[in-house]
Amino acid sequence: MKVLPVSFDSLGTRSMATFVETDDVKFFIDPGVSLAPTRYGLPPHPLEIKKMENDWKKIVDLAKKSDILIVTHYHYDHHNPFENLEIYKNKIVLIKHPTEKINLSQKNRAAYFLEQIKNLPKQLEYADGREFKFGKTRIKFSGPVFHGTNSRLGFVIEVLIEEKKYKFIHTSDVEGPSQEDQTQFILKNRPNLVILDGPLSYMIYRFGVKALENSIQNMIKIVENCPLEALIIDHHFLRDLKWREKIATVFEVANRKKVKVLTAAEFVGKEIEMLEAKRKELYQKYPEMKVEIRKKFFEE
Repeated sequence: MKVLPVSFDSLGTRSMATFVETDDVKFFIDPGVSLAPTRYGLPPHPLEIKKMENDWKKIVDLAKKSDILIVTHYHYDHHNPFENLEIYKNKIVLIKHPTEKINLSQKNRAAYFLEQIKNLPKQLEYADGREFKFGKTRIKFSGPVFHGTNSRLGFVIEVLIEEKKYKFIHTSDVEGPSQEDQTQFILKNRPNLVILDGPLSYMIYRFGVKALENSIQNMIKIVENCPLEALIIDHHFLRDLKWREKIATVFEVANRKKVKVLTAAEFVGKEIEMLEAKRKELYQKYPEMKVEIRKKFFEE
């Protein structure tokens, strides 16, 4: 199985876009990318805009080459209902249920998205809690779990892809995981590789100290109880400049278990580029940079 993180926060944009290839089928999970409209009171720096544009081109290219597109929920860093909708043409599309276990904002976005791609996919399925087989490749989805610690931001579905007993899990936006059902999907399926979006520690006033503590303990459970080669922690967590020190205990446990804990950037052999978290520095270092904006900014 080939797992390729395409666009992630550690690579400079808000995204969890991931390409997966097995002997039977090519998947693209969450073909979307966005930027924070404001951070430190500042709009996106031109370097962020340029990175987002480049990442979107990569996403479109790999999505076109994929057989199956997966949308785990309807925030704009996980799907783009406005551009390059041809990526869905003649594809199998597996999506979070658009009307059940969903908040009003995502329900409206889901309806808009489905209208835009109407008649494009050759097959469209609501994936919540279901399993599918494509040749010898199995894909399994969690039931809807909180996007975070409660239903305010809606629900997401976690994704398991299995080939030849090798298991990969993409958590989507669980923000942690701080909740029992979010964690149990991982523990019960015992993956070899996990892409985890990580706790919302940079907004601790909203996320909560207790939720961060729960997330750390659940990460330790995953490291201790799953046959992991690597735990990739990224997305929300890589908006926090102090992310490493906040999970020092996870690194300690992982080191004893000989499990790699790393970012998506490190996994693909690139340097970490936390552009959003360093936005103030970017404006100080490159105050006069300009770039042509060809894509609207989208917030989660």
